[in-house]
Amino acid sequence: MKKTKEQIIADLKLIDIVIEILDARVPLASQNPDIEDVIKNKKKIIVLNKADLADVSSTNKWIDFYAKEGIKAVAVESNTSKGIKDVIEAIKEEYSDIKEKYDQKGRIGKAIRVMVVGIPNVGKSTFINSIAKRNTAKVGNKPGVTKQKQWIKVTNDIELMDTPGMLWPKFENNELAMHLAFVGTIGDNAIDKEEIAYYLLKYLIKNYPQKLIERFNVEVYKTNDDKEEIVNDDNKEIDVPISNNGKSSSNINKKEPKETMEVLEEIARKRGALLPGGNINMQKISDIILNEFQSGKLGRITIELPR
Repeated sequence: MKKTKEQIIADLKLIDIVIEILDARVPLASQNPDIEDVIKNKKKIIVLNKADLADVSSTNKWIDFYAKEGIKAVAVESNTSKGIKDVIEAIKEEYSDIKEKYDQKGRIGKAIRVMVVGIPNVGKSTFINSIAKRNTAKVGNKPGVTKQKQWIKVTNDIELMDTPGMLWPKFENNELAMHLAFVGTIGDNAIDKEEIAYYLLKYLIKNYPQKLIERFNVEVYKTNDDKEEIVNDDNKEIDVPISNNGKSSSNINKKEPKETMEVLEEIARKRGALLPGGNINMQKISDIILNEFQSGKLGRITIELPR
C-alpha cells in the first residue's frame, strides 16, 4: 500500500481530474482517508458505484451531501453502464476551468487526463471497462486484481489512468471495517464469516426487516399476546399489550424484533442449512446471508448514510 501511495503521488503531476470510486452502499467505509490527503488541490469527482445494489433514496442523500461539500457525485451502475454518460459530462464540466488556463498558455487541444482511484473491490475495473466501452482493465471479484497503472483512451479528448486499489495499513474504526466485510471488500481469509453474517443480519432486522421477510419467508417480529389488566379513570378494566420491559405500552401497534440468532436459525431451517441431528450449519447459513446481500438478491440496501 505504501508503494501504491507513492506511485499515485508521483503520477498526479500528469493528472487534471481525479475520479474516486466508492461503493454506494458504504461510501464512508469505502473511502480511503489517505486519498483525500494525497490528491490535495486536484479537482475530484466521486462515483457512487454499484448504485444498483444501494437504496435509491439513500444514494440521493449522498449526492446532496457531497454537493454541499462542493464535490460532484454521480451514481453509476457499471455493469449496465447506467450513469456513465453523466460521469463524462461531469469530467468536461470540471475541466472547463482548467482548460482556460491551458488555452492561455497555448496548450490547445490537450487531452483531459483523469486518474481513477479507489480501494480494492469497489468495481474500479468494471467502471473503467464500462466508460471505455471495451475490456481494457482486468476484472475480478477478489480484492487486488489491478496490479499496475495503465492508460485507457475513453474519447478523443479524455484519457484515464487506472491505479491499483489502495487500502490504509490498518483499520482504526471497527464499525467501518465491519461494513467493508459486509460488502465483500475484505478478503474471506481476513474475516470471521459467522460473525460478519450475524452483525449484517442484526442491521437488516433493524433497518430492512421487510426484505428479510420477503426473501427468506421468515417472521422477524415477536408475537406477544400477553396482556396486562389496568384500571382506567372510570374504574373499568381494560387490556393493553405488555411492552418489551414488562410495562404497558402506549403504542399498541409497535412491533418488537426477534433476537438476531432466533431469526438466523429460522432462515437456516428454511434454507436447509442444517447439520446431521438438526443443528444449525453456521458456516453454510453465514455464506447464504452474505451472498444474498452482496449479490443484490435481498434488494437495494444501503448500510451507511451521511453523518
